[in-house]
Amino acid sequence: MPGRATQHSFSFGDHHDPDRLRFGPMVCHDDHFLKDGEGFATHPHSGVSIVTWVLDGALAHDGVGDAVVVAPGQVAVLQTGDGVTHPPVEHSEVAAEPRTRFVQVWIAADEPAPPSYDVATPALEPGTLTEVAAPLPGARFSVARLRTGDTVELPAAGRVHAFVASGALTRSSLAEPLAAGDAFELVDHPAVRVTAAVPTELLVWSFT
Repeated sequence: MPGRATQHSFSFGDHHDPDRLRFGPMVCHDDHFLKDGEGFATHPHSGVSIVTWVLDGALAHDGVGDAVVVAPGQVAVLQTGDGVTHPPVEHSEVAAEPRTRFVQVWIAADEPAPPSYDVATPALEPGTLTEVAAPLPGARFSVARLRTGDTVELPAAGRVHAFVASGALTRSSLAEPLAAGDAFELVDHPAVRVTAAVPTELLVWSFT
């Protein structure tokens, strides 16, 4: 669609890959690009926690009440419970500035939390991995803003999903160099260290 592009990590809608249905409780990891005023029509959600991290621009995003504008460096957590519907407006997720980019992750809940919506501005210290949200027990979302040469340790957990939102990581024992838009997954793996080849923003999910 003109003005909107999405990179899917898992099967979603018309994008179907039988080998990529989910990663543990993570059932959606989408990297969205929107032009100013573009967005998504009103739609329902249920049984998932939806975590939104804005990288560039700004996103007008409503949850269970009035719309708020989520800016870069802010994290929005929508608990959908047994079912919520974005308010009946023309669009429910709209770019509030030109060239808006955000990553949105859906986490399936065995016992959904009651519907709620929260936006927070975590304090990120350069060169460290900082937890910014824990939407469900055993699910943690962390962010690292790394300078060239900074090294961080990814947690030891049952499952770890690391996404290079911008920048690049150097070659390691895990993989070839990873660039913006790349991701890797670890299952029952010890803690590992990764190093930024250039200024990098790394989004990390861990599941126990």
